[in-house]
Amino acid sequence: MTEHLIPVEKRVLYEDNHIIIINKLPSEIVQGDKTGDTPLSETVKQYIKKKYDKPGEVFLGVVHRLDRPVSGAVIFARTTKALSRLNNMIKDREIKKKYWAIVKQAPEATEDNLIHYMIRYPEKNKSVAYRKERKNSKRAELNYKFLSSSKTFSLLEVELLTGRHHQIRAQLSAIGSPIKGDLKYGFPRSNKDASISLHAVSLEFIHPVSKEKVAVTAKPPQDNVWDYFAENHLSQ
Repeated sequence: MTEHLIPVEKRVLYEDNHIIIINKLPSEIVQGDKTGDTPLSETVKQYIKKKYDKPGEVFLGVVHRLDRPVSGAVIFARTTKALSRLNNMIKDREIKKKYWAIVKQAPEATEDNLIHYMIRYPEKNKSVAYRKERKNSKRAELNYKFLSSSKTFSLLEVELLTGRHHQIRAQLSAIGSPIKGDLKYGFPRSNKDASISLHAVSLEFIHPVSKEKVAVTAKPPQDNVWDYFAENHLSQ
């Protein structure tokens, strides 16, 4: 099945009365923007409306976002109670997020903690990661570890510890490992579908209402490079 035609009901990773987690495609926007394209939030609303035969407007709260060219797990809140609590959990770093990034040039260290000071330049829709603190910069922190390599590329697992604009993209670029397809941050060629090879592979947190552990894994998009790494590193 062509990637962009996969219906949302086949991409539900978790669903209950309070939250729903979707595996976002690289082409989708999470929330509406100036492009006018239908956002994932609206597609999920229509899915809920149809599935549960809900009259009137469906409530759906956006908890966090992924950049348009990025794929993977995104949480939405189905109740105001869940949205409020999830927002606090995001702020308090109680949601553990892991990403996979495909890079051509693997970092020298097989694992490391990266701390940079980032400045966002809205006119370019770009952020720059600096080694030292600068005026108006914000501290950015992540952990990465090398997982494996093919003949051409390497797979890194990244755990975000802060949530800055384009953080993983800018920080990996700053250490000489731009993400495959990410022209904006120094990769020489784009991917055919305009995606970048960054994928939110897993989320883990305590449910904001039931207090049970929620852990989901999102399969990466289908292409030869992702398929190679997924086969070796995804158990399901």
